Amino acid sequence: MTINEREQRGLAIAALCRLRGKNGVWEVPSQSGNGKYTVEHGDSPRCSCPDFETRQCKCKHVYAVEFTIERERNFDGSETLTRSMTVTEKVTSYKQNWPAYDHAQSIEKDRFQELLVDLCSGLEQPAYKGRGRPAHSIRDSVFAVVFKVYSTLSGRRFSSDLREAHRRGHLSQSVPGQKVSYFMEDPELTPVLKELIVRSSLPLRAVETSFAIDSSGFSTSKFVRWFDIKYGTTRQQQVWVKAHIACGTKTNVVTAIRILDKDAADCPQFIPLVEETRRGFKIGEVSADKAYLSLENFEAVAGCGGTAFIAFKENSTGGIGGLFQKMFHYFQYRREEFLSHYHKRSNVESTFSMIKRKFGDAVRSKTDVAMVNEVLCKILAHNLCCLIQEQCELGIETEFWTEKPNTLPAMVDAIDVTPADEAEYDFAELAFV
Repeated sequence: MTINEREQRGLAIAALCRLRGKNGVWEVPSQSGNGKYTVEHGDSPRCSCPDFETRQCKCKHVYAVEFTIERERNFDGSETLTRSMTVTEKVTSYKQNWPAYDHAQSIEKDRFQELLVDLCSGLEQPAYKGRGRPAHSIRDSVFAVVFKVYSTLSGRRFSSDLREAHRRGHLSQSVPGQKVSYFMEDPELTPVLKELIVRSSLPLRAVETSFAIDSSGFSTSKFVRWFDIKYGTTRQQQVWVKAHIACGTKTNVVTAIRILDKDAADCPQFIPLVEETRRGFKIGEVSADKAYLSLENFEAVAGCGGTAFIAFKENSTGGIGGLFQKMFHYFQYRREEFLSHYHKRSNVESTFSMIKRKFGDAVRSKTDVAMVNEVLCKILAHNLCCLIQEQCELGIETEFWTEKPNTLPAMVDAIDVTPADEAEYDFAELAFV
């Protein structure tokens, strides 16, 4: 018997967890360990997990309940479930270019410094307001902080890398490792790093037309403590930095970023991220989860010439009208086609995973400004690593400063779009009412 991937996961849940049900209602633990889901078993089983709400068909939790019920029906009361099965291997639609990947990894540290120097070369030195000569230029400061975050080393251990960078000519003067923490606390560095993130993504504008949006947090070593008068106890909560990003779904390059308060809502950040991406890229489609569901967000992407694929909530209807209603009917009647575009959203989660796995999921800085700058450095370092990979795989040339510094090019009209691309992304003619 051949079973699909969700059945395999459901079988694993049934084998490892003891599931209990009452009156046809079962509680099934999440495989990630984040809470439980409620499964209503019957002729039309339902589950409270996001996968069932989106697909409206059996998920792994429903299969886990079915396997548990079948196991408990044994006449001798045993809890063994013997099934013969054929495991179906999931075949991806692309192949990894391993020679290009190996080559990119072997030259990454050297190429990273070269690209970073080129990226910093277009920065204009701001007027110095103090006395005497400024200790270090803005180019050296940016190079030092981004290279340190890339290295994941402490300031002391990073000193030898800075000396080597100065010997190679990447720094105009020697920079002590401990000085980098001082650079990180400069508030004037924040807008510079944001611009460089956008600037570093532009060499891939000919590759990326599909984008995904989401947010994630980076933990810190700071805690907020307060006394809860109602319960008479002291509580504490960890401080973390929340980053909202838009990224390409092919190369995972970050095209726009916003760092606001950790409690800032996701939905209002959708339009600014799309508008920022539009300044450098041709937008074909944008995918996001249900936290970004709104009529304004659908219309914002349509105004950029693209289509938004945003997950609908369980209680969503087409009553709002307009483009929201049109896309809701598209989701209802051509669900598989809709989901094939929506599931590109998983690439933004992969992007966050790449950043945190390589450069850490926490920041070492202590002050608010330094914590924000450190997260920006992580994302800028990630973009440069993406460029190195695409240089080796696609042979892309990188030119960061073809225009005047501190100005972003209006690249939207300059990108060639083939008739096939137009046909692929022209969802405006959907005949749903």
